Amino acid sequence: MVATNNQVMLEVNDLNKRFGVVQAVKDLNFKVEQGEILGFLGTNGAGKTTTMRIITCFIPASSGGVKVDGLNIREADLEVRRRIGYLPESAPLYNDMIVTEYLNFAGQIRGLQGNKLSSRVEEMIGICGLGRMRRRLIGNLSKGYRQRVGLAQAMIHNPDLLILDEPMSGLDPNQIIEIRQLIKNIGREKTVIYCSHILPEVATTCSRIIIIHNGAIVASGTPHELTSKSSSGQRYILRAKGDKDALDRQLTAVDGVSKVSINDDGGGWYKVTAFMETEEERGDSIYRCAVENNWTLSELTRETASLEDVFTQLTRGV
Repeated sequence: MVATNNQVMLEVNDLNKRFGVVQAVKDLNFKVEQGEILGFLGTNGAGKTTTMRIITCFIPASSGGVKVDGLNIREADLEVRRRIGYLPESAPLYNDMIVTEYLNFAGQIRGLQGNKLSSRVEEMIGICGLGRMRRRLIGNLSKGYRQRVGLAQAMIHNPDLLILDEPMSGLDPNQIIEIRQLIKNIGREKTVIYCSHILPEVATTCSRIIIIHNGAIVASGTPHELTSKSSSGQRYILRAKGDKDALDRQLTAVDGVSKVSINDDGGGWYKVTAFMETEEERGDSIYRCAVENNWTLSELTRETASLEDVFTQLTRGV
């Protein structure tokens, strides 16, 4: 569920960024509430990382504004940085430090001291599953464990806004499950922005998704809203044997079918996709059409557009 009636943690207004003649970000406008996990998606070069770097005060905007917990990043950048935890795609690690040494260092530069620092280091080691690696040199860790250390440093100061750029990079399936649950737990109280190319993970983890293309927002909504509005929408897949022209003509005439796509599957069989105008159940109508026309069926399945379908349509025009 998308958070409602909560404090707005991040507000982006008419945000633009130019690098010479290239406009990387174009008039971005969006809000993220406390307790919301927002998926921020786009192809390489779409403007995702540039937007995150502006929000985290690494680079200035060309125009427009950003507020974090009501604070303008132009006027209160140090206070904004205190409220943000950031894991960039390439985790900022020192290879010649051991894990606990690095996390103590990360906590100290975030203003933690004494028992509070020690407590947070131990908490992060437990949460991120670093117990067996605590005394290892970071340079000797696998990519997956390095990613965990990067996540621990992003969270060590208990930030209100956590920005994660490809947090699952290099993790094995078990680690992905653990980190996914961790992000969900954090998102119950904190605000999380989750940038990733692993679209099934985004659909599973995030309560709302924004897709940007060429620096501009092209879609926004819950995973269900985005897939239900897709031009692929709901569809029925048939593997049928019959006259190709009749398959096309008769299925197109079925109530609710907007378009039919037919591909030769060999041996007189065809793989047929019937695209639907609504989410209403029409499988029985399609089955009756096959029976009445004496087609042989070996498959009839109902599918819904995936987030990958939506993403491809919006960023490639497919």
